Amino acid sequence: MDLSKLLQISASGMQAQTTRLRTIAENIANADSLANAPGGKPYQRKIISFKNVLDRTLGVQRVKVDRIDTDKSEFQKRFDPQHPAADPDGNVLVPNVNPMIEVMDMRQAQRSYEANLGVIEVAKSMIARTIELLRA
Repeated sequence: MDLSKLLQISASGMQAQTTRLRTIAENIANADSLANAPGGKPYQRKIISFKNVLDRTLGVQRVKVDRIDTDKSEFQKRFDPQHPAADPDGNVLVPNVNPMIEVMDMRQAQRSYEANLGVIEVAKSMIARTIELLRA
């Protein structure tokens, strides 16, 4: 495989994982964001989907962000009758964000990003060695 294609593929993987990390960070930042009025919805967790896209100029498959959707899982309830968003029973809907899941997703995205970075470093090293051989 052409090393320039390899660099492009890894770079697209890094871009996709960067978007994933931003989405996870947003979820963690809003894990305690409640509604302001009764009947309102709290923050809803976002999830990201990827797809393979054929890059016709390079002739390779690259990963891209397909879409960012909201998680359709149910909100939990917390008893807090003093909160402005409490229902008549005193329950408040809380976001469907589980910080433990977000941390695990973050680690997975980080490892994927690092793997792509490692591929880029190896490809750059191979290119540099090829240039050294051509100079000799």
